[in-house]
Amino acid sequence: MNTGYQVTFFTQQDRTHKQQPLAQWLVAKAAELGLPGATLNGGLEGLGHDGRVHSLNMYDFSDQPVQIVMILSEGEYERLLAALKEEGVTVFYTRTRVEYETLNG
Repeated sequence: MNTGYQVTFFTQQDRTHKQQPLAQWLVAKAAELGLPGATLNGGLEGLGHDGRVHSLNMYDFSDQPVQIVMILSEGEYERLLAALKEEGVTVFYTRTRVEYETLNG
């Protein structure tokens, strides 16, 4: 059994970094760093830190809340965090210690 972190980033579809949607940029950065995976999830509705309700509607996806989830070793987490700090990325995230493994892998 491996130990590490579940790192979850919270943002919106319309937030950008380097003229690219932030969520997609984070997934691409994970790939660039050789991290083992990242999953982007879209939400229907969420309450932001600004007190506003953000939601997906059939005419406008820009306000959709999204999460990017990664399971990382401690070293992978430290590399990712250093890269994000170097890039000047501003994003809210949580880090939870987890145990993980791949069955029959």
